[in-house]
Amino acid sequence: MTRLGETTRIALLGSAAAFALTMASAANAQVQEQAPPQENQSATDQDNAEIVITAQKREEKILDIPQSVTVVGGDTLERQHAVTFSDYLSQVPGLSLEQAQPGQGRLVLRGVNTGGVSSTVAVYVDETPFGSSTGLVNGAALAGDFDTFDVARLEVLRGPQGTLYGASSLGGVLKFVTNAPQLGEFNGRARAGLEFVDGGGTGFNFSGLVNVPLGDIAAFRGSGFYRKNAGWIDATGASASLVNPFFGALPIPPFVATPPGPIIVSSLGGKNINEGQAWGGRGSVLIKPTQELTVRLTAVAQHIESDAPSLVETDADYHRIDGDKQTRFFEEPHQMKYRLYNGTVDYDFGFATLTSSTSYGTSDETFTLDAVPILANGVTLLLGPYNPMPGVALIPGFGAEALTDAPIGPFEDQQTDSRKFTQEVRLASPSNDALEWMVGAYYTHEDGKIDQFIGSIDLLTRQSFGIPALDDLGTALVDSKYKEIAGFANATYHLTNRFDLTVGGRLAKNKQSVHQSTDGTAPVITFSDFVVKSDESVFTYSVSPRWDITDTTAVYLRIAKGFRPGGPNVVSPLAGPDVPRTFDSDSLISYEIGMKTDLGRRLSFDLSAYHLDWTDIQLLTAIDNVGVNINGGTAVSNGVEGSLNWRPVRGLHVGVNAAYIDAHLTSDTPALVGGKDGDRLPWVPRFSGSLTTDYEWAVGNQTTVFVGGTLAYTGEQRDNFGSNTKAIGFPPIPQAHIPDYATVDLRGGVEFGKFTVEAYVKNLTSSDGISSLQTGITDQVLGNNILPGGAIRAAFIRPRTIGLSLSAGF
Repeated sequence: MTRLGETTRIALLGSAAAFALTMASAANAQVQEQAPPQENQSATDQDNAEIVITAQKREEKILDIPQSVTVVGGDTLERQHAVTFSDYLSQVPGLSLEQAQPGQGRLVLRGVNTGGVSSTVAVYVDETPFGSSTGLVNGAALAGDFDTFDVARLEVLRGPQGTLYGASSLGGVLKFVTNAPQLGEFNGRARAGLEFVDGGGTGFNFSGLVNVPLGDIAAFRGSGFYRKNAGWIDATGASASLVNPFFGALPIPPFVATPPGPIIVSSLGGKNINEGQAWGGRGSVLIKPTQELTVRLTAVAQHIESDAPSLVETDADYHRIDGDKQTRFFEEPHQMKYRLYNGTVDYDFGFATLTSSTSYGTSDETFTLDAVPILANGVTLLLGPYNPMPGVALIPGFGAEALTDAPIGPFEDQQTDSRKFTQEVRLASPSNDALEWMVGAYYTHEDGKIDQFIGSIDLLTRQSFGIPALDDLGTALVDSKYKEIAGFANATYHLTNRFDLTVGGRLAKNKQSVHQSTDGTAPVITFSDFVVKSDESVFTYSVSPRWDITDTTAVYLRIAKGFRPGGPNVVSPLAGPDVPRTFDSDSLISYEIGMKTDLGRRLSFDLSAYHLDWTDIQLLTAIDNVGVNINGGTAVSNGVEGSLNWRPVRGLHVGVNAAYIDAHLTSDTPALVGGKDGDRLPWVPRFSGSLTTDYEWAVGNQTTVFVGGTLAYTGEQRDNFGSNTKAIGFPPIPQAHIPDYATVDLRGGVEFGKFTVEAYVKNLTSSDGISSLQTGITDQVLGNNILPGGAIRAAFIRPRTIGLSLSAGF
């Protein structure tokens, strides 16, 4: 997500409409209770083991699942030092990411993205859904980027998953499956490392885990990590000019005063300003008093902090204007806090297993936004020295008048909180050769809050004005509630020993309400306090016939529907009749055909083709200068994707992933959104792929040497629709084109006894891949750009990074 692009658009237009009104007017998985793969198994052990996952909320071989699934094992993640979304992106066909800094990220699967505020990819940690189901808490840009230390595997389900996983899984599901405590075993492991970023600073990390038996029927497993992320972007510390909107010293009738010429202000300096840190831990207790009863209690905590977004200034062709540098007038710290608590109880009655999962999760985001490039000229025109008639309102009816002769530097502080309670109960039959069934019920209650404060300082002295109308330009508080209750069922009927049919359905009803209050001491801010409500019911389904051609190869068809909840808009009762008070759910129907071959870990291959029809698309726009969510237009996504994992000889693994996606609008969006029929959906490479090779061999009885590398390619993409429209009332322009790029990662190490020494290089060639764009950085009122040379901003992937690590187990 772009920090001053889409974040600003969401924060200033979507989440706080009042301010917009005022100012603008490698599949390595193991069954969960087996030994964690990264502890006692190498990347090439158990070459003939079957791949068993929980994609359909029961343990199944991957060959038996009639849909497209990618599994990345914990040992693969650890060997590749893949701890965040950006690290393992290339391992999942059809997955893309828009991100300008850690903690803020938009996941996209199979091209399902139009840049709105509600998620299209659901994130789970074991049984716990994480993140907001609504469009009121900016959930699309706040996907849960959990650290992968001591994770057994990642399961990525591509295509709509509304039947079993519910709301906001239009594109698919990313599921972190953590290692369960092991009964009767005491063991542990620790890891420490250093990283050196080319042209930047030095980072370090350490992590550890311990598994402790608690008698014969229980065990505890705890893990923790800390990472100091090195920065590589410097602040310019240069001068910038606030432009006189009245063209020099010429007074413009009917104004009688002559406004001043351009005002020169200085930006902040600093080195490696985008450094940050992340830390957290997970604790889990497993209790198994009988063969029939299993109880698991888990708690997760994680913090992600960064000192600045990873944006640098470039020209229109994305050439850096002055190296990896950024012009900023305020420091922009960002912090994310995750908390997850889950209790899962399984009881085997024989004829079926009853599962109860109770979860509570929180997500807290706080940040400061440098609003000088987008608001300084407009505010200075209304309330400062650019107002040509001190003491007289420049805009009749608004009461705005000059309050200072100094340049005004606005900033925004924002806090976004989400609280989510979920309860799911399901009853599932054992796996068998006749009929497998599952029925369940689901309930969630979410509380969301967006709290914004917009203030300003004197840009020359960098001090507070001491004038309430300037120190407190405006506040907005948005409280939202979301309640959903759903019932679902899924069944697989084995018509023959080679052919089965899986069908599922889910009926969900949600109720939502939002309360917004706004205020400001500046004359242009109007007070409002109001509540808007909505409710709707949605039915989703899936139908999947599957045929086993042989014992190791199957083909399948799948038709499935997914949805995102609609909801109320944050709209003042004073808004015009054209501003919608609510928006509806959007829905997507997927038609997929696929083939899978699974010879265990020796060879697995899958290939799928799909067509997605997306209707009533949720979009973020402005109507009568009010930022709202709307429904508008249609889109399709057609694609082919596949993966191959091959181990021709013991010790050698070759993995190939590839995806081709043609995702585009099939009708125009509303004019201010900026999308046209035929425009590609944003942040979706038409082609992407990767080639991974790893080899290990024994040297004596206690020593193993391993080497590996990954070549990944990301094709050309498009930015968000109308992404250059920053000034309300200015027309959108065509989508920006984002160039393709390729990266090379290398790794190697030695295992000797309980110790492992590793070295690695990420992005060997310092490829300039772009992960987020902020184009047309223009003032929200006047439309002018104060950055050097009219710069745009781009977030490039991290340059070449060299790392060393040491691990030890006991």
